[in-house]
Amino acid sequence: MAGARHVTIAGAGIGGLTAALCLARAGFAVTVLERAPALEEVGAGIQLSPNASRVLIALGLAEALAPVVVTPAGMDVRSGPSGALLAAADLGTEAARRWGAPWWVVHRADLLAVLAEAAAREPLVQVETAAAVETVTRAAVGFALTVAGGARREVPALVGADGIRSVVRLSLGDAAPPTFRRRSAFRATLDMAAVPAALRGDRLGLWLGPDVHLVHYPLRAGSLCNVVVIIGDEAPIEGWRAPGDPAVVAARLAHWSGAPRQLVAAAGPWQRWSLADRPTWFGRGEGAATLLGDAAHAMLPFVAQGGAMAVEDAAVLARCCAAAPDDLPRAFRAYEGERAARVARIQSLARRNGAIYHLKGPAAFARDATIRLMGGRGLLARQDWIYAYRP
Repeated sequence: MAGARHVTIAGAGIGGLTAALCLARAGFAVTVLERAPALEEVGAGIQLSPNASRVLIALGLAEALAPVVVTPAGMDVRSGPSGALLAAADLGTEAARRWGAPWWVVHRADLLAVLAEAAAREPLVQVETAAAVETVTRAAVGFALTVAGGARREVPALVGADGIRSVVRLSLGDAAPPTFRRRSAFRATLDMAAVPAALRGDRLGLWLGPDVHLVHYPLRAGSLCNVVVIIGDEAPIEGWRAPGDPAVVAARLAHWSGAPRQLVAAAGPWQRWSLADRPTWFGRGEGAATLLGDAAHAMLPFVAQGGAMAVEDAAVLARCCAAAPDDLPRAFRAYEGERAARVARIQSLARRNGAIYHLKGPAAFARDATIRLMGGRGLLARQDWIYAYRP
């Protein structure tokens, strides 16, 4: 797998594997280097709005994904303290009609398994596990990588898809750490049968409260419920994740209405991690090296677009490479130029939404009144520019 039309990707997460498949379909040989000894995905659920699902469908993955994705019928936005419904929006067939592709929710592990299986069947893709990229330097042609334990290899083109703490980003010249945004996420799943009756079914739920909000939705053909509680938090944890204390979650929802408190009481065990982001940056614009997904533009989860942006990145990168297959530095600059403004705009929206979701007092009252006035259709229409995008 050597030669000018060969791309090496650091990171076999959702973005890295999607990029490998997109590039292979464009005729490129791809080697994916993954730090972990096996392909695994942390967390539980992920939302794939139409801007992302259309990419996976174009890759021919709809049939493989069908048994593991759920298409929510709709979304309900409620006040956590009162339980009052603020807005309801149709998704399901309405999303497919409006944006030309379905809105899916899926367990991250299930999505990664489908991508990994597709990569294993693709003759132009090779995935190596236990192959952490430790350093990157310029070489006579391309880049020299130090991989797990000191092995050195030279590659003509490199894509860093190695997450928010990207080693490739560091090696390309950005040593600034991720910025902690004074929020922690607590995540858990539970059997749908254990969910309070009022919250069961195939709908997304978003509950807003002072300095805390809750999201829940079905997974695995509706047999599981994914629950995420995000709280204001001044103390970041070390590492990627840690056990979450259910007492902390319960305390933050102590003055909420009954259904979400019952949901949280039934869920567990909990995982906790600190929320952070990084400025949009794809590298120094030198040679055939670039970044993708969280490595380039880690964002807060308040638009549910982190995974979708990585999927979009993959499709745009492959399209740009197909347009200039013998000049990958030019292709990579075209990709970066096309992506930078969009992902930065969504990062900014995520930060604003995080503040709006956690408003208190009169500001929260005004927010709730505005949501009621807009209604579910109006809320979704404000983000047509996200969901209608065709990478």
